[in-house]
Amino acid sequence: MKYALVGFGKMGRQVAEVIEASDEHEVDVVLDVDAEITQESFAGSDVIIDFTVRDAFLANLPAMLASRVPVVVGTTGWDAEIPDVRKMVEETGASCLYSANFSLGVNIFLRTVREVARMIAPFDSFDIAFSEQHHTAKADFPSGTALRAAEMILGANSRKNSIISQLSTDRKIAPDELQVAAIRIGSVFGQHAAHINSEFDDIVISHTARNRSGFAGGAVQAGRWLADKHASNPGFYTMDDFLDEVLA
Repeated sequence: MKYALVGFGKMGRQVAEVIEASDEHEVDVVLDVDAEITQESFAGSDVIIDFTVRDAFLANLPAMLASRVPVVVGTTGWDAEIPDVRKMVEETGASCLYSANFSLGVNIFLRTVREVARMIAPFDSFDIAFSEQHHTAKADFPSGTALRAAEMILGANSRKNSIISQLSTDRKIAPDELQVAAIRIGSVFGQHAAHINSEFDDIVISHTARNRSGFAGGAVQAGRWLADKHASNPGFYTMDDFLDEVLA
């Protein structure tokens, strides 16, 4: 399977290493953020993997969708545009799979957090918050993974109705607000944690990334799955769709 890589920063290079280490895959073309991208750029590719930045991804998306080559997107920071992107994908008959984090470990962690949030929902004695740490070069804040976790907590726990990432100096946090705290420090690959507290105990569920290989490997696996899915059922997908099918 031939992969087109859009963006060749740290994640793009890691994806290339994973592909090149496989006997089943190869890198067809590398297009960095300053490259001129048209639909013809992907003529020989089976899958596109995009790890760029928000503005570059949104600018290049029409050409990627017009190519009708399935697109795997690891670029974050454009959640507000998801409805518009979904509509573009569906109208062009293309396929796109988006995830803020392609690590299989992280996605197992997220499902665990969702289940714990559901389990504590009936008990007012339990409160929950979320935190994340990343390297200082990371642009979005909080991380896309943290926001995804927060959405899953809100969906599973009716006692939390909104997300707050900045505390105010003139009021206390409300009981129905879910705090999502972010720290930017050094070269941390990524640390995420759900914090559950009651008068009697503390529960912490956490995930720590050791390197970028887990993210890159998950993106390549998702790309292969999306290529198969595109042939029979094109559309907009997430990592949840991929995992639901694999785990089933």
